[in-house]
Amino acid sequence: MAGVNTASEPFWITPFTGLSPRAFEKLVTVLRREGADGVRKGRPWSLPLLLVAAYWHTNLTMRQLAPLFKVSKSAADRIIDHLGPMLALQLRKRFAKDTVLIVDGTLVPTRDHTIAERSTNYRYSTNHQVVIDVDTRLVVVAGRPFAGNRNDCKVWEEFGGKAAVGKTFTIADGGCLGTGLVIPHRRERGQCALPAWKEEHNKSHKRVRARVEHVFAGMKTWKVLRDCRLKGDGVHQAILGIARMYNLALAG
Repeated sequence: MAGVNTASEPFWITPFTGLSPRAFEKLVTVLRREGADGVRKGRPWSLPLLLVAAYWHTNLTMRQLAPLFKVSKSAADRIIDHLGPMLALQLRKRFAKDTVLIVDGTLVPTRDHTIAERSTNYRYSTNHQVVIDVDTRLVVVAGRPFAGNRNDCKVWEEFGGKAAVGKTFTIADGGCLGTGLVIPHRRERGQCALPAWKEEHNKSHKRVRARVEHVFAGMKTWKVLRDCRLKGDGVHQAILGIARMYNLALAG
């Protein structure tokens, strides 16, 4: 296992990070360009970055992770706390006129009960609103955590989703009534069934909106989003960093 603790061996990168060696190198380059402090080419920089990505992807405990990278448990914890925020997804400031977005909430089982609540999955979870581009399926917004029992439309308003997407055409599910988002047609009071053309619109809406569920499935291959042991801002940093790495993996 001596080679596990270095990013200079490309065959370790994909199973430990979920990224191809090319995407991982691109991530290193982008972070250096953004001026991340202490970034140097080669082992001194790529090793800590590999550790953070490996933690998010495998969800190993610090006791398991530290020996793989020949550091102490406390050092591994400090590296994750320090580098996690640097990997955060950069929000878009503008969208093209013809851009179509999809928003939906996803639950992340979270052990920090100060920010999580029991939710529909019967676990203590946090609710994160995620916005993707319909055409590229890239994540463009990943919201901060709210208690898992909060309604999606309330979370959307409170985390500032409307300001994040502006006037861009944004699709949501039927639970987001009154938010200004585009939702499926609903039966009016006393109406037994929708007209055929509205039913067709709803079918089309459902097919398109399914893309965000595929994104959630892709993001949750980073196993920390299946059982997050991080406290405080850790779950927020993880989902922002994973959104960025997911985009890199998707773009190749």
